[in-house]
Formats: sequence, structure tokens, C-alpha cells
Amino acid sequence: MNRAAMGLCLSAGIIVLVVFAFLMTFTRSARADGSPKQLREITAKEMELFEKAIPAQAKAKPEKARKILVFWLCRGFFHESIPVINKAIELSGKKTGAYEAIFSDDMNMFDAGKLAEFDAVVFNNTTKLEFNDSQKKALMDYAKGGKGIAGIHAATDNFYTWPEAAAMMGGTFAGHPWTAQGIWAIKNVEPNHPLNEAFKGEGFKLKEEIYRQNMLKLRENSKVLLTLDMDDPATKGAKGAQESDRDMPVSWLRNFEKGRIFYCGLGHNNEVIFRPAILQHYLDGIQFAIGDLKADATPAKK
Repeated sequence: MNRAAMGLCLSAGIIVLVVFAFLMTFTRSARADGSPKQLREITAKEMELFEKAIPAQAKAKPEKARKILVFWLCRGFFHESIPVINKAIELSGKKTGAYEAIFSDDMNMFDAGKLAEFDAVVFNNTTKLEFNDSQKKALMDYAKGGKGIAGIHAATDNFYTWPEAAAMMGGTFAGHPWTAQGIWAIKNVEPNHPLNEAFKGEGFKLKEEIYRQNMLKLRENSKVLLTLDMDDPATKGAKGAQESDRDMPVSWLRNFEKGRIFYCGLGHNNEVIFRPAILQHYLDGIQFAIGDLKADATPAKK
């Protein structure tokens, strides 16, 4: 091999090494499951939208200074709305004085001593979380002992191998015929409920991904607040929709022994987060989970 050819081979080898090093560096910026180690910053435009959308005040005055843990780790699908929802929850707490929000993606937070610092845990689009035995006990004791759990959108995409926690949340993800690019109808089934006051007694339509939920005694132990409106032709006619989807809850709350559970399935598309009524619903649900907003959680008779 002449010197020119050797030079070309050497140059090509260097290029390969540089590209490999770049890819390794990029890969290390994310976990093996694909979720980022750090969330993106909120843009100036998004902050402008929040100025208009964040609730002006909390519906209930906190009984004392409150602190909530907002957990966002994903072991499965990572939702791009996570940082937007985190910011919405943070700003809602600051503006209204309802709570202080602490954010984490560290499973070590599910320790009895650490959880004791918080009045509620919010699962923000978490997916496929895996808890060891001590973490399971810590979270279940926490919820049953009088604290609160709130879940947003993919919070039901967890607990598949932990039936007690799945039942606590009310159900598990079972697909989404109502995809993120469609416009679907939501029925307000409890127009006079405190957690639904933001919707002014009406249903609504929005561009959003809606989950089919595998209900786990949900109708027996929870008050359903919002459902899919299957009388709407587009919603009923979604590709993959089934007759069994006639009753598909979207948001609910329940009492869980001494604790309280709130879940809202809206939170896939970023634009949904900038709706004032949705943010008020989030805030009211979190205040219910904390225990400051008293609200009826009696299951409706079917």
C-alpha cells in the first residue's frame, strides 16, 4: 500500500473514531430506556402562554404550608409534555400559594422518610415504573395513611406487575384509539362538582391523545368527573374504537383508606397544557389529593 492510500485509511479511521465518540457522548445524555437525564428549558413563548393560563387563585386555602413531589421518570415511552406540565404545576403552586413543588426522577425518593416530607405525590406521565419491595411498602403506606396521589395522563401506564397500586390508581393503559392528532369530545358528567367548575358545566372538544383504560373497579370506588363523549360521531368513529368504549373515564377521584387519589388523562399534547380550564382542573385535583379541597368522591350509581 502506498503512502497516499495509507493516509486515506488513517483519515477514514480518525473520522470513524470521532463519529463514534460523538455518538457515545450523545447516548450518555439519555438513559438506556430513552428518557432524558435532564428536561429541556421552557421557552419564552411558553412562559407567555403560562401568564394567561395559570390559575389566579387556589379554590381552597391551604391548612398549612404544603409541599408536593412531582415525579417524572419514564422507563417506557417519554412524553414531550413532561417539562411543560412540570412548569405548569410549579407556576400554579407559586402563583396561588397552594403548595411548593419539588421535582425528581430518582426512585430513591420512594422511601418512607423522604415521602414523609410531602403532602402529595404527582406522577407526571411516568411510564413502566418498577418498584422494589421496600419502595412498594413506602408508597402504599403513604397513600393509605392519609396523604395524596395525583396522576397525569401516562400515570396509568405503570403498575402492571403491582396489582394493588394499579387498583389504587383506578386502571391501567390499554391503548389509545383516540390519537394525538384527532379532535375528540369530552363529556362533563359531574358539572356541579368542585373539580369540574373550571369547565363551567359544559363538555368540550380538544386535540389530544385519550387513553383507553382497563378499569380496575374504577366505577365501584371512584367518582368519575370526565369521560369520552361517545355520542360524538368522530369520537365514536375513531379507528379501533369498540362498543365497550361507551363508558371510558378520562378523569376521576377517590378516597383510598385515609388518603386521596386524583387522576386526569389529559396531558399528552403540549397545547392542552395552556388551556386555563385544564390547569384549574389540575390544581383543584392536586388540592384534593393534598386534602385542602374537600370534594365528594362517592361513586356515582350506574
